[in-house]
Amino acid sequence: ASLDGRTALDNGVSQWITGEAARADGHAWRARACAVLTGVGTVLQDNPRLDVRLVQTPRQPRLVIVDSHLNTPPDAQLFDPVREVWIYTATPDTSRLAALQARGAVVIALPDDRGKVDLAAMLADLARREINELHAEAGHKLNGSLLREGLVDELVLYLAPKLMGQGAGIAHLGPYTAMAQA
Repeated sequence: ASLDGRTALDNGVSQWITGEAARADGHAWRARACAVLTGVGTVLQDNPRLDVRLVQTPRQPRLVIVDSHLNTPPDAQLFDPVREVWIYTATPDTSRLAALQARGAVVIALPDDRGKVDLAAMLADLARREINELHAEAGHKLNGSLLREGLVDELVLYLAPKLMGQGAGIAHLGPYTAMAQA
């Protein structure tokens, strides 16, 4: 992120805010994790691979996508590396489900009462699947939801020495009305 907390410009451009050292360290964090977590917004905006490329690793971590309405494109780059892809959804669409399963994705429906993925239930399910270190690389919506629900144990932030002005932030948290909420 930039010093003013931006992770992308208003037009969605986000490459590259940080430098090579930060990207390599980010790949080292991916490599040590059992799985990498992202949201469908990041998939649609950036079409990332979210695999380990910049450091040596004996295996690729699994990929977990929070996608309430199964909008993950079956031709997304994230399916290219050989690894398990798990998609958590709230309202499985059978036509989209078949296309994602054809790409090898495991689709798990865990809706909450708002039509979103129940994030606490997802983490419990991941624990049952022996995921004991989950590395999140997500946008401001999923980051905000994870933080608001108290589901984050640790933050690793890279701050670039630049100011970007308007754009997407690290996490959508507010609006808060008292400093005690911060």
